[in-house]
Amino acid sequence: MNDRPAQGYRAAFERLRSAQKPQAGTPLYSRLVNRPLGRRFAALAYVWGWTPNRVTFVSACFTFTGIALIALVRPTWWVGIIVSALLVVGYALDSADGQVARLRGGGSAQGEWLDHTVDAAKVLTIHSAILIAVFRFFGLPVVWCLVPIAYLVVDSMVFFAMMSRDLLLARAAGGKAPASKSSMSLLRAILIIPSDYGFFALTLILLGFPMVFFGVYTLMLVSNAGFLALALVKWYRQLGEYNR
Repeated sequence: MNDRPAQGYRAAFERLRSAQKPQAGTPLYSRLVNRPLGRRFAALAYVWGWTPNRVTFVSACFTFTGIALIALVRPTWWVGIIVSALLVVGYALDSADGQVARLRGGGSAQGEWLDHTVDAAKVLTIHSAILIAVFRFFGLPVVWCLVPIAYLVVDSMVFFAMMSRDLLLARAAGGKAPASKSSMSLLRAILIIPSDYGFFALTLILLGFPMVFFGVYTLMLVSNAGFLALALVKWYRQLGEYNR
């Protein structure tokens, strides 16, 4: 069992607030909601003596409980609220584990690997759960099951392409990727909201209204497919420019 730090919640929270990641390229939900909420969870976890890996584990418990409910329980208005709340808290805790590591003096390769592995499992399972829910509960023609399958492909490609880009940039730079040159503008933060997992988690509050939810879900797929197409071109050029 870890010793609890002498530093209190308020001091830990202020340390985190003064040492945040740059907001460049961050969607509006993550900027205004998820990071501040994760900061509060991180300060509390630090005061309780939790390790970053323990925070990751608790985050996974919230997230995968919500995902299981999507697939196993017939959607109603209250199921949508519970699922959305579980995913929102899980995502905030996912932001908190890295912040706890910073408070404790730095993370580890094991912790970073665990965090990314849980993220990969989340991407794969959430759209699989929605696919099961569409097939079991929505009463749609089976062809509409292609929508969550397509979303699964798009999200998986975004995750892999982003992770591999960061890895290659870091390797080319001798260990640490260069700082992001993405815009910090409010307009851009709004435009890329559909690519934000936290905003996606909020849309699941509509789960109890299947046709409304599925319409929003389909629009989110189209938006993310467009984001992926643009991002792939940008990242390919970025890697080429950095090598030159």
